Amino acid sequence: MERFGMQQQVTTPDKRVGTGIEGLDSMLQGGYPQSSVTLVAGTPGTGKTIVCFHYLNAGIKNKEKCLFLTSDERISNLVHQAKKFGFDFDSAVKNDQLTFMFLDLEKHTIHKQMEEEVRLGKYSRVVLDSLTPLSEMPVWVMNRGSEIIPSENTVANTPLPLDSIQATRMHVRRILRILEEDSCTALVTSEIPEGTRNLSRDSVSEFLVDGILVLDVDPTMDRRKLTIRKMRGTKHTLKPRDIEITNNQGIRII
Repeated sequence: MERFGMQQQVTTPDKRVGTGIEGLDSMLQGGYPQSSVTLVAGTPGTGKTIVCFHYLNAGIKNKEKCLFLTSDERISNLVHQAKKFGFDFDSAVKNDQLTFMFLDLEKHTIHKQMEEEVRLGKYSRVVLDSLTPLSEMPVWVMNRGSEIIPSENTVANTPLPLDSIQATRMHVRRILRILEEDSCTALVTSEIPEGTRNLSRDSVSEFLVDGILVLDVDPTMDRRKLTIRKMRGTKHTLKPRDIEITNNQGIRII
């Protein structure tokens, strides 16, 4: 079932998963709702991936098993970038507590690979960085009567056009459904196009996720901001909060 929820004013929160960012947990009544998918949205350079580093680092400290799925960044670059902001994941990777998986967008079996890794890995925390290139892939489908369903067979089936909202919606729903497997709690990053009111480039994922964090930059005031746009079962402020990003500490809420 799709979730088209407005902000829920609930006083008894679900079980929570820590964000790893000091001050954000208290804003979310303890953290992200367990078994939820949260969209971390923002224009380039606003700190989306750093939010994910904090989240995985908190899981590692709690001895949880974590997965980082990347679709547009080399794993070696991610590890180097994480160290710049104070996150050394080398030992966690060596101990199989943290797994990095590169998603090759040229392979049509990408959904199957994601699904098998998430299901078989039994991860508590999953990050997908970024949803944007995945949502723009062509969708291969086959007809079963009046039903159109995704298919990995690109020879026997016909792709829906890239500009089709049906294709985009099908892609995003399928990806998010994979991340909902086995009660893992997931963060998904997405790029906000400049000059639009959408919260993602695909313009549909914001309606299908449980929560949304928006990162923004105000160049006039020389400030960075974080806004909780929605979060399932959580009473929260809609007021933007100032943040700063520093080397060796990552994100700090001011």
